[in-house]
Amino acid sequence: MLEEPRSGRLAAWGNALLSGRISPDGAMHHIVGDDALHRVSGLPGEEGRVGLTLALGRLRALGATGLRVALPVAGHPLGLSGPPEFNARALAAEEAVVVCGGPGLGLVPEVTAVGPAGDEHVEVLWECLPVREGPPADVPTLGEAERELAEAMREATAALARLDVAGAGPAARAALEAYQARMERGQQLLAPGYPPRAARVLELAQRVGALVAIAYGPEGADAEHGGAVSAAEMAARREVLRPVERTARRAQVAAYNAFVEERERRASDEVR
Repeated sequence: MLEEPRSGRLAAWGNALLSGRISPDGAMHHIVGDDALHRVSGLPGEEGRVGLTLALGRLRALGATGLRVALPVAGHPLGLSGPPEFNARALAAEEAVVVCGGPGLGLVPEVTAVGPAGDEHVEVLWECLPVREGPPADVPTLGEAERELAEAMREATAALARLDVAGAGPAARAALEAYQARMERGQQLLAPGYPPRAARVLELAQRVGALVAIAYGPEGADAEHGGAVSAAEMAARREVLRPVERTARRAQVAAYNAFVEERERRASDEVR
């Protein structure tokens, strides 16, 4: 949870592009980030793999009005609505983007490291698949997410102290320092058009997620688990942290999806 999901970047900056708030070049800069290349396959009306700029333009021509995020894990299909094939692919990737409007499509990333050892770069292929129309699973409102996160932050902090993570070793301290450095750089978490509350919720979700990742420690490295050196104690740690991690993921999805939720709320108000 320390890193921003690629589906979040695609949804946030793709929404800004679809709504005319940013140029294609600006959107691609933020979506691709440090990756070398993003392409899309399976897009209706296009043969083979196409560039992300062309793909977003094609989706808009097909009627796309916005993009939502899904961050599912085993036992928690967060943000998904089916069908089973799309859900299975999204679950394997632990993330996906669902297109709002148009023929009902979703995008699942396949991430590949290419190049010689020591000079590798990352390429991302987004596969376009049919999705079922319906409410996404278990996505809270921004208000609900913010309240849940406040409680989760207290629980995560207490868990860190109780599980002796403060003395968890150099890897945990390095992870915390890296997280703090990212926050100090003033990273722009969301694209233009998002409500300020969404950025606040996303920042807090990432902070809680960072604490959870640090509390877990590197898997299999007993020296990095602080006081939790036995298998039973490690299992207890996972049990304590699992609901906190779930809350942080739900809040991330709520924040990334706030653009679409806000647009739909305004459209409903205009109808009334």
